[in-house]
Amino acid sequence: MNLKRKICCGVLSAASVLCCAVFPASAAGYGQGKECDGQNRPVGAVQFRQQYAESGAYTLSDDSQRIILTFDQGYENGYTRKILDTLRDKNATAIFFLTGDYAKKEPELVRRMIDEGHMLGNHGMKHLAAPTLSAAELEQEIMSLHRYVLDRYGYEMQYFRPPCGEYDEGVLESVRRLGYRTVFWSFAYVDWKTDAQPVPAEALTKLTGAAHGGAIYLLHSVSSANAEILGDLIDSLRAKGFKV
Repeated sequence: MNLKRKICCGVLSAASVLCCAVFPASAAGYGQGKECDGQNRPVGAVQFRQQYAESGAYTLSDDSQRIILTFDQGYENGYTRKILDTLRDKNATAIFFLTGDYAKKEPELVRRMIDEGHMLGNHGMKHLAAPTLSAAELEQEIMSLHRYVLDRYGYEMQYFRPPCGEYDEGVLESVRRLGYRTVFWSFAYVDWKTDAQPVPAEALTKLTGAAHGGAIYLLHSVSSANAEILGDLIDSLRAKGFKV
Protein backbone atom coordinates (compact mmCIF):
# COMPACT_ATOMS: atom_id res chain seq x y z
CA MET A 1 0.00 0.00 0.00
CA ASN A 2 1.46 3.35 -1.01
CA LEU A 3 0.00 5.69 1.59
CA LYS A 4 0.87 9.36 1.23
CA ARG A 5 0.20 12.51 3.18
CA LYS A 6 0.53 16.23 2.57
CA ILE A 7 2.40 18.56 4.92
CA CYS A 8 2.70 22.33 4.73
CA CYS A 9 5.97 24.09 5.29
CA GLY A 10 7.00 26.72 7.77
CA VAL A 11 8.73 28.72 5.05
CA LEU A 12 6.59 31.30 3.34
CA SER A 13 6.74 33.02 0.02
CA ALA A 14 5.88 36.67 0.06
CA ALA A 15 2.32 35.79 -0.82
CA SER A 16 1.49 32.42 0.67
CA VAL A 17 2.53 29.30 2.52
CA LEU A 18 4.47 26.88 0.38
CA CYS A 19 3.45 23.25 0.72
CA CYS A 20 6.41 20.95 0.45
CA ALA A 21 4.84 18.08 -1.42
CA VAL A 22 2.90 14.88 -1.14
CA PHE A 23 5.36 12.39 0.28
CA PRO A 24 5.42 8.78 1.54
CA ALA A 25 3.80 8.08 4.88
CA SER A 26 7.04 6.39 5.98
CA ALA A 27 8.60 9.85 6.12
CA ALA A 28 8.45 11.85 9.33
CA GLY A 29 8.05 15.48 10.20
CA TYR A 30 10.49 16.44 12.94
CA GLY A 31 9.25 18.33 15.99
CA GLN A 32 10.92 18.71 19.36
CA GLY A 33 7.69 18.27 21.34
CA LYS A 34 6.65 20.07 24.52
CA GLU A 35 7.84 17.70 27.24
CA CYS A 36 11.21 18.68 28.75
CA ASP A 37 13.73 16.85 30.91
CA GLY A 38 15.39 18.10 34.07
CA GLN A 39 17.77 20.24 32.03
CA ASN A 40 14.92 21.98 30.19
CA ARG A 41 15.80 20.08 27.01
CA PRO A 42 12.87 18.88 24.90
CA VAL A 43 12.62 15.12 25.31
CA GLY A 44 11.89 14.66 21.62
CA ALA A 45 15.11 16.44 20.67
CA VAL A 46 17.15 14.38 23.13
CA GLN A 47 15.71 11.10 21.88
CA PHE A 48 16.19 12.04 18.22
CA ARG A 49 19.82 12.99 18.85
CA GLN A 50 20.47 9.65 20.52
CA GLN A 51 18.69 7.64 17.86
CA TYR A 52 20.33 9.25 14.84
CA ALA A 53 23.76 10.22 16.15
CA GLU A 54 25.49 7.77 13.80
CA SER A 55 23.77 9.42 10.84
CA GLY A 56 25.35 12.75 11.73
CA ALA A 57 21.96 14.33 12.48
CA TYR A 58 21.76 16.99 15.17
CA THR A 59 18.90 18.40 17.20
CA LEU A 60 21.22 19.50 20.02
CA SER A 61 24.88 20.40 20.01
CA ASP A 62 27.45 18.73 22.25
CA ASP A 63 28.34 22.04 23.94
CA SER A 64 26.17 22.29 27.04
CA GLN A 65 27.23 25.91 27.57
CA ARG A 66 26.24 27.17 24.13
CA ILE A 67 23.00 28.11 22.41
CA ILE A 68 23.19 28.17 18.62
CA LEU A 69 21.00 30.64 16.76
CA THR A 70 19.94 29.54 13.28
CA PHE A 71 17.86 31.39 10.71
CA ASP A 72 16.08 29.85 7.73
CA GLN A 73 16.44 32.13 4.71
CA GLY A 74 13.68 31.35 2.22
CA TYR A 75 13.17 34.90 0.99
CA GLU A 76 14.04 38.43 2.04
CA ASN A 77 11.53 40.51 3.96
CA GLY A 78 13.70 43.45 4.97
CA TYR A 79 14.77 42.33 8.44
CA THR A 80 18.03 40.49 7.75
CA ARG A 81 20.12 43.65 7.80
CA LYS A 82 18.82 44.54 11.25
CA ILE A 83 19.45 40.99 12.44
CA LEU A 84 23.01 41.13 11.12
CA ASP A 85 23.52 44.54 12.72
CA THR A 86 22.42 43.17 16.09
CA LEU A 87 24.60 40.07 15.82
CA ARG A 88 27.58 42.27 14.96
CA ASP A 89 26.90 44.68 17.81
CA LYS A 90 26.50 41.80 20.28
CA ASN A 91 29.54 39.94 18.93
CA ALA A 92 27.35 36.90 18.31
CA THR A 93 27.25 34.46 15.41
CA ALA A 94 24.54 32.39 13.76
CA ILE A 95 23.96 29.81 11.03
CA PHE A 96 21.92 31.03 8.06
CA PHE A 97 20.29 28.23 6.06
CA LEU A 98 19.96 29.44 2.47
CA THR A 99 17.71 28.30 -0.33
CA GLY A 100 19.01 28.56 -3.86
CA ASP A 101 16.67 31.44 -4.60
CA TYR A 102 18.03 33.41 -1.65
CA ALA A 103 21.65 32.68 -2.53
CA LYS A 104 21.07 33.99 -6.05
CA LYS A 105 18.95 37.06 -5.26
CA GLU A 106 20.67 38.40 -2.14
CA PRO A 107 24.43 38.46 -2.81
CA GLU A 108 25.05 41.52 -0.63
CA LEU A 109 23.48 39.92 2.43
CA VAL A 110 25.07 36.52 1.82
CA ARG A 111 28.48 38.14 1.43
CA ARG A 112 27.93 40.06 4.64
CA MET A 113 27.03 36.84 6.50
CA ILE A 114 30.32 35.33 5.42
CA ASP A 115 32.43 38.43 6.05
CA GLU A 116 31.02 38.88 9.55
CA GLY A 117 31.87 35.35 10.62
CA HIS A 118 28.54 33.56 10.34
CA MET A 119 28.06 30.10 8.90
CA LEU A 120 26.01 29.31 5.82
CA GLY A 121 23.83 26.21 5.80
CA ASN A 122 22.19 24.43 2.89
CA HIS A 123 18.37 24.50 2.79
CA GLY A 124 18.10 23.01 -0.69
CA MET A 125 18.39 24.59 -4.10
CA LYS A 126 14.62 24.51 -4.69
CA HIS A 127 13.41 23.87 -1.12
CA LEU A 128 12.04 20.47 -2.10
CA ALA A 129 10.70 17.93 0.40
CA ALA A 130 13.63 15.57 0.82
CA PRO A 131 11.63 12.32 1.35
CA THR A 132 9.95 12.72 -2.05
CA LEU A 133 13.30 12.63 -3.87
CA SER A 134 15.38 9.73 -5.09
CA ALA A 135 18.96 9.57 -3.82
CA ALA A 136 20.16 11.07 -7.10
CA GLU A 137 17.57 13.86 -6.95
CA LEU A 138 18.45 14.65 -3.35
CA GLU A 139 22.11 14.83 -4.26
CA GLN A 140 21.26 17.29 -7.03
CA GLU A 141 19.09 19.36 -4.68
CA ILE A 142 21.89 19.67 -2.12
CA MET A 143 25.03 19.67 -4.22
CA SER A 144 23.84 22.06 -6.92
CA LEU A 145 23.44 24.70 -4.19
CA HIS A 146 26.70 23.59 -2.61
CA ARG A 147 28.55 24.16 -5.88
CA TYR A 148 26.77 27.45 -6.55
CA VAL A 149 27.72 28.92 -3.16
CA LEU A 150 31.27 27.61 -3.48
CA ASP A 151 31.70 29.06 -6.97
CA ARG A 152 30.04 32.41 -6.30
CA TYR A 153 31.09 33.09 -2.73
CA GLY A 154 34.09 30.84 -2.17
CA TYR A 155 32.28 29.26 0.79
CA GLU A 156 31.94 25.52 1.35
CA MET A 157 28.80 24.57 3.28
CA GLN A 158 28.68 21.53 5.56
CA TYR A 159 25.26 21.60 7.26
CA PHE A 160 21.92 20.71 5.68
CA ARG A 161 18.47 21.48 7.08
CA PRO A 162 15.66 19.52 5.37
CA PRO A 163 12.86 21.82 4.23
CA CYS A 164 9.96 21.67 6.69
CA GLY A 165 11.97 19.27 8.85
CA GLU A 166 10.78 16.35 6.69
CA TYR A 167 13.07 13.34 6.67
CA ASP A 168 13.36 9.59 6.69
CA GLU A 169 16.34 7.37 7.45
CA GLY A 170 17.27 7.23 3.77
CA VAL A 171 17.48 11.02 3.65
CA LEU A 172 19.72 11.15 6.71
CA GLU A 173 22.02 8.51 5.27
CA SER A 174 22.18 10.20 1.85
CA VAL A 175 23.05 13.51 3.48
CA ARG A 176 25.81 11.84 5.47
CA ARG A 177 27.25 10.21 2.36
CA LEU A 178 27.44 13.63 0.71
CA GLY A 179 29.74 14.77 3.51
CA TYR A 180 27.05 16.88 5.17
CA ARG A 181 25.55 16.84 8.64
CA THR A 182 21.81 17.27 9.07
CA VAL A 183 20.81 20.01 11.51
CA PHE A 184 17.29 20.18 12.91
CA TRP A 185 16.57 22.16 16.09
CA SER A 186 15.59 21.87 19.75
CA PHE A 187 13.45 24.99 19.84
CA ALA A 188 11.12 26.57 17.28
CA TYR A 189 7.98 28.64 17.45
CA VAL A 190 5.50 30.18 15.03
CA ASP A 191 7.56 33.18 13.95
CA TRP A 192 7.24 32.75 10.18
CA LYS A 193 3.71 34.06 9.67
CA THR A 194 4.47 37.58 8.53
CA ASP A 195 0.84 38.66 8.86
CA ALA A 196 0.43 37.20 12.36
CA GLN A 197 3.59 38.05 14.23
CA PRO A 198 3.91 37.20 17.92
CA VAL A 199 3.91 40.07 20.41
CA PRO A 200 7.60 40.89 20.92
CA ALA A 201 7.49 40.79 24.73
CA GLU A 202 5.75 37.41 24.68
CA ALA A 203 8.19 36.08 22.09
CA LEU A 204 11.15 37.16 24.21
CA THR A 205 9.70 35.46 27.28
CA LYS A 206 9.09 32.26 25.30
CA LEU A 207 12.56 32.15 23.77
CA THR A 208 14.32 32.96 27.01
CA GLY A 209 12.25 30.46 28.98
CA ALA A 210 13.12 27.70 26.53
CA ALA A 211 16.87 28.08 27.08
CA HIS A 212 18.81 24.86 27.59
CA GLY A 213 22.35 23.64 27.15
CA GLY A 214 23.22 22.62 23.61
CA ALA A 215 20.11 24.32 22.23
CA ILE A 216 19.68 24.92 18.53
CA TYR A 217 17.12 27.66 17.99
CA LEU A 218 15.22 27.74 14.69
CA LEU A 219 14.25 31.31 13.82
CA HIS A 220 13.11 33.02 10.63
CA SER A 221 14.57 36.31 9.50
CA VAL A 222 11.25 37.33 7.93
CA SER A 223 9.94 37.91 11.45
CA SER A 224 9.65 41.50 12.64
CA ALA A 225 9.38 40.21 16.21
CA ASN A 226 12.67 38.34 15.95
CA ALA A 227 14.42 41.39 14.55
CA GLU A 228 13.08 43.54 17.38
CA ILE A 229 13.92 41.27 20.29
CA LEU A 230 17.17 39.67 19.10
CA GLY A 231 19.48 41.93 21.08
CA ASP A 232 17.49 41.46 24.28
CA LEU A 233 17.34 37.72 23.65
CA ILE A 234 21.11 37.46 23.36
CA ASP A 235 21.55 39.50 26.55
CA SER A 236 19.01 37.34 28.40
CA LEU A 237 20.59 34.07 27.31
CA ARG A 238 24.04 35.30 28.31
CA ALA A 239 22.66 36.43 31.68
CA LYS A 240 21.62 32.80 32.21
CA GLY A 241 25.24 31.76 31.66
CA PHE A 242 25.03 30.57 28.06
CA LYS A 243 27.41 31.40 25.23
CA VAL A 244 25.70 32.75 22.10
